[in-house]
Amino acid sequence: MADILAPMSGNIWKILVKPGDTVAEDDEMLVMEAMKMEIPVAAPQAGKVERIHVQEGDAVEADTLLVTLA
Repeated sequence: MADILAPMSGNIWKILVKPGDTVAEDDEMLVMEAMKMEIPVAAPQAGKVERIHVQEGDAVEADTLLVTLA
């Protein structure tokens, strides 16, 4: 199991996966917007998306739990 955390403060711009999806290492799972830049958030390892803890448009702080992989 792996928890994916926000790399910095920003907004959740787009979620690219849904619960039950299988991802490979380095697959983009969501895109954040911070300082007028898009920041992709990738899977640190292969796995199955167990839960998404945020919604598009949410403002998050650094280290906020975004996605749990099983």
